[in-house]
Amino acid sequence: MSAILKGLRVVELSAFVAAPLGGLALAQLGADVVQVSPIAGRIDYDRWPVTDGGTSLYWAGLNKGKRSVRLALDRPEGQEIAAALVAAPGEGGGIALTNLPTRGWMAFETLRARRADTILLKLQGNFDGSTAVDYTVNSASGFPLVTGDGSRPVNHVLPAWDVAAGLYLATGLLAAERHRRLTGEGQEVALALSDVMLATVGNLGFLAEAQLTGRQRPALGNDLYGAFGRDFATRDGRRVMVAAISDRQWAVLCRATGLADRMVHVERAMGVDIGDEAGRYHARDAIAAVFAPWFAARSLPEVAEAFQGTGVLWGPYQDFAQLVAEDPRCSTANPMFREIDQPGAGRHLAPHSPLAFGASPRGDVVPAPALGQHTEEVLADLLGLPSSKIGRLFDAGIAAGVDA
Repeated sequence: MSAILKGLRVVELSAFVAAPLGGLALAQLGADVVQVSPIAGRIDYDRWPVTDGGTSLYWAGLNKGKRSVRLALDRPEGQEIAAALVAAPGEGGGIALTNLPTRGWMAFETLRARRADTILLKLQGNFDGSTAVDYTVNSASGFPLVTGDGSRPVNHVLPAWDVAAGLYLATGLLAAERHRRLTGEGQEVALALSDVMLATVGNLGFLAEAQLTGRQRPALGNDLYGAFGRDFATRDGRRVMVAAISDRQWAVLCRATGLADRMVHVERAMGVDIGDEAGRYHARDAIAAVFAPWFAARSLPEVAEAFQGTGVLWGPYQDFAQLVAEDPRCSTANPMFREIDQPGAGRHLAPHSPLAFGASPRGDVVPAPALGQHTEEVLADLLGLPSSKIGRLFDAGIAAGVDA
């Protein structure tokens, strides 16, 4: 898929979003990610969305470019093989990525006893090891209480903390691998999902605001806090989001709409300086009342034409079907995208890594494997097992390939 991480091998034992996404980020950059599943498949193997035939598009999307191995992880023999895969020789091997409990055969000390430079990267719910998931972490973050109009908490559909955690996992793994290259030392690296949330809330200033000012951030609907940004309805029933964060962006918005003169009256009536970001925020309702008729008199294509090349920050609201049908960024015109034939699902658009390396161009997007597609190949390549022994493991139910 890409050669930038060629030679890096990661054994992934995971489920749901964050850890598989971390593995995907590495696989799309050329790492050999060996995804080890129980014989019956991971607990998210059939998770929605699914095709009409029942194939999980969720699972397929997060496991592109990986190799799939099926082992009886509930039996000592299967656990032994999984541990051996982590410890398999090779300069770039000895790395495990998981969000499963790291005890018994998966404990760091146990894995390190097999290979001294082992790196174990584990995702847990809270820093103390207790359980949490994206939905429970998000409810505690404060964001649902400032989303919407404030009448009730509103959860966002995007699993933001899982996504951020997946990218932190990939970053942490690469940092630990670099440390190992420099020192020869492996290590255990832990990431708590709730810490990802807390770090983000802190880095964006929300925690300091609450501590230092004592103010509760208000729920503003689709308004932008501290600047001017709002959604507007167009003549053809669509809606657009417009933002003006800098003074320059404000100036080009007023110029593109031809409403700069009207804003002088708003400034006088409201007693604020709308040349200043804070002033625009305080006068946001009056400003929006001036802009609203301009949008309401135009269709979405006419808005797009008016803003073309002006530098105005805007975008249409669109559902997933409109995104894939209408947005040129979501097409093969964008070098990130390829069309793939996903077994069990069909031909569809699929993203490569968003990262574009000048020294290592993106290759093809490799579809997700069938469950167990690479079991025999991996056991032979990494552990050197002869076909006769692999056959006996299959017969005993310790390992499995693709179901007939």
